[in-house]
Amino acid sequence: MRRMQDVYPEFAADVDFYAVGQDPTETLDELEQTRRDRVYPWPVAQPSADMMKDLRVLQESTKVAFDANGVIVYRKRGGGDNKEWGAVFRRLAESAVQ
Repeated sequence: MRRMQDVYPEFAADVDFYAVGQDPTETLDELEQTRRDRVYPWPVAQPSADMMKDLRVLQESTKVAFDANGVIVYRKRGGGDNKEWGAVFRRLAESAVQ
């Protein structure tokens, strides 16, 4: 089974992808340490004060994808299917060049 870590590198040059912490008290250094420990190839970011509320993120591991115009084109809570993520990344990469 492929993991998101295996799928993402194919699209890294065309899709900006960030893992955003859900706890606003967690420091960027802590997020970066988690990224290194889990060997994630993507960058991490801290949420803004109202980001989780504005995006209606109610549980950990919610995935939200925005197209080049800032429109939400994908939302999923919990785990994820890497085949599905490949399709999402492909769609984002294609929309970025239009």
